[in-house]
Amino acid sequence: MASSHSATTAPAIDETLKQLGVDPKRGLTTAEAQSRLAKYGPNALAEEKKSDLAEFLGYFWGPIPWMIEAAALTALLVQDWGDFTIITGLLLFNAVLGFWEEHAASDALESLKNSLALRARVLRDGAWREIDAATLVPGDVVRLYLGDVVPADCQLLDGDYLSVDQAALTGESLPVTKKPGDDAYSGSIVKQGEMVGVVTATGSNTFFGRTAKLVAVAGNASHFQQAVLKIGNFLIILAVVLAAVLVADQLFKMRGRYDRAELLRLTELVLILLVASVPVAMPAVLSVTIALGSRMLARKKAIVSRLESIEELAGIDVLCSDKTGTLTQNKLTLGEPKPWPGTDDPTLILMGSLASRKADNDPIDLAVMAGLKDAAVLASYTPVEYVPFDPVRKRTEATVKDSTGKQFRVTKGAPQVIIELAKLAGDDAAQANKTVDDFAAHGYRTIAVAHGDASGAWQFLGILPLFDPPRVDSKETVARAEQYGVTVKMVTGDDVAIARQIATQLGMGANIQPADELFPGDVTKGQIPLDATEKIEQADGFARVFPEHKYAIVKLLQQAGHIVGMTGDGVNDAPALKQADVGIAVSGATEAARAAAALILTAPGLSVIVEGIAEARRIFERMSGYVLYRIAMTIAIMGFVVLASMYYGFFPLTPIMIIALALLDDVPIMTIAFDNTPVPPKPVRWQFQEMLTVSSVLGLLAVIQSFTLLYLGDAVMHLSELRLQTMMFLQLVAGGHLMLFVTRSRHAFWMPPYPNARLFWAITATQVAAVMMCGFGWLVPQLSWRTIGLVWLYNLAWMAALDVVKLALYRIVGGHDGGIVPFLHTLKRPLDPSAGLHHRRSRLTAND
Repeated sequence: MASSHSATTAPAIDETLKQLGVDPKRGLTTAEAQSRLAKYGPNALAEEKKSDLAEFLGYFWGPIPWMIEAAALTALLVQDWGDFTIITGLLLFNAVLGFWEEHAASDALESLKNSLALRARVLRDGAWREIDAATLVPGDVVRLYLGDVVPADCQLLDGDYLSVDQAALTGESLPVTKKPGDDAYSGSIVKQGEMVGVVTATGSNTFFGRTAKLVAVAGNASHFQQAVLKIGNFLIILAVVLAAVLVADQLFKMRGRYDRAELLRLTELVLILLVASVPVAMPAVLSVTIALGSRMLARKKAIVSRLESIEELAGIDVLCSDKTGTLTQNKLTLGEPKPWPGTDDPTLILMGSLASRKADNDPIDLAVMAGLKDAAVLASYTPVEYVPFDPVRKRTEATVKDSTGKQFRVTKGAPQVIIELAKLAGDDAAQANKTVDDFAAHGYRTIAVAHGDASGAWQFLGILPLFDPPRVDSKETVARAEQYGVTVKMVTGDDVAIARQIATQLGMGANIQPADELFPGDVTKGQIPLDATEKIEQADGFARVFPEHKYAIVKLLQQAGHIVGMTGDGVNDAPALKQADVGIAVSGATEAARAAAALILTAPGLSVIVEGIAEARRIFERMSGYVLYRIAMTIAIMGFVVLASMYYGFFPLTPIMIIALALLDDVPIMTIAFDNTPVPPKPVRWQFQEMLTVSSVLGLLAVIQSFTLLYLGDAVMHLSELRLQTMMFLQLVAGGHLMLFVTRSRHAFWMPPYPNARLFWAITATQVAAVMMCGFGWLVPQLSWRTIGLVWLYNLAWMAALDVVKLALYRIVGGHDGGIVPFLHTLKRPLDPSAGLHHRRSRLTAND
């Protein structure tokens, strides 16, 4: 059958290579690749992008710009050129601010996308090299390994076979076996084997790319967007209702004596008031905050693949961490070998080395080969076939010829797998297991080695111990995770004894559950014991773990109400990484694991994950403080203006003052993304009721604060109506920004961490500007410096009172945990281009 297949495929391969004009032994030259890249374009689906001018003009179209434009038109109709100029200035300022913030967020996202770019191994100028998959061109010769995402449509040229998962593309539930001459499609995942192929199509010309042109994929709003849209809609409805009350009250007071100029003035003021009160900038501010926060995460070697992953990262309460390379250094050293009777140390190490491949740079392979006294001995053996390690078989296998031409097989891998393969039983099996346990008790990992003869039988040769010490910072990092309310559980394929020994060293506990005993049935068929959940929750770690066990562990922890993070690096870890609330692809993970993960590490160690959790919580604290402030100030401004207008019969603010208030408010909020915030001591949650309660109470108290000052200015200080308006303008500017100091932290406002310098000086600058306007009479009637000082003392006293109320409210409605509001315009947008293709393919498959 094999010969028939090769006979029929060889001509097809030769024809393909001829059409593509490439030598499979040398690949394309750099010049040819550049020429073809210019001809065919990048290996990516084209994205439609607006020009900068079109984006900027877009900020003049929409409900909020329409209201500002209508206010400018009414000012024009009554020929109030001062108001018209300032209102137009507000329109331009909002457009520039929105454009700048959108670009800041886009730049942050672009840098993250570049960090997640898919890589490919390509033969160019006769040498293998690694390049960005986006620069592949038809005719490139590529090598595909276990765990790779196929970077472009390829025809396979050389190798035994490739087992490819193309379910997301074609809907086939089982991996498909490919041989030379077959096609491998862009985006499918290599499950087993390795082969060389030639690229036949890239970008939009691939199998998926042609289909994608016919389908428009609609994105669903995330629950973050839904939550903040709920808040935004609440504030808009509240502002519109209060505005309607104000208009009705003014029309009633006119008692039918309608004057065109007065009606236009009322219309202008109400429109401007709505613009100042409605949270126009909230989506943009939160977009920038979370995007820049993601860039900070990337600097700390933790890259989020989707921005919405940050909420889950901030909410993790159980982290299942791989042992090797994350908790330990992954620097293996060969210990004293334990040969089986009939074998000696050099032979055991030699056979283990023959079952290794230096080119793979596998730490175990390198450690075993380093144990050879003379590496030149390997030159007398010729490799015939090599089957690399995969997480299911848990062993490598090589077919080798010695110098006499005799062919034999060698294998190395997990002791329990090799013991079963060699069919050890009785005392032999007991002795082998005891040796493994003895080594484990002293902190050694172990691999077993076996030799296969022509009959197919395997002979057990012995055990090689490998020592992988814990990372220097692991114990401290585990303790810090516990302080953050995160329970760290070890996950390892090693035996129970070594897992327990490492876990004990790190202070994680000694309750290590063997996964094969925890799940004695086939977990892929849902055969899970009833008591498994309780055991998993109580366990400090899991040993003898296969990929399907990882998935079951995550699923059961989630069913118990936990937000779960799970680390992984192999192609078979992808289901567990997808199922986890935060799948974490560790440093050096396969492309398949990276595509499935929500968080991708670019440096090894648990500390990277824990610092990522802390940074995610800081990001949400920034957004929480801002949203509290925005709700409170909408209530404060609209509530006060409506109440004062109804009670006193005049508007407490002029249109100019409202515009200036909106402009001065916009300056500090641009710096919120950089604010210093504490790390909440426990996982955070979105709690709409708590958020609304705290902000509404603060907003209503701010209405009382402003109305009381208006009363004092009228009844006690006997200020004129014009100076009362200036005083209330200063009150709202000062009180608003002092409110921001109150809401930015769940602790007392004077406690560290203190505001970031950018935020502090932005607020200081706006306050100085407001004081100068009032003191020198710029655009507003002049106030005495004594009155300005009294207003500030009054606001400082209220700031302290509001902070006490805030602390009391948090104790009443929700303690000091949670209460976080996440949002981002583009939360659903995948940052990894390959992940985006997978998402769209899955939608295509579902539509089929």
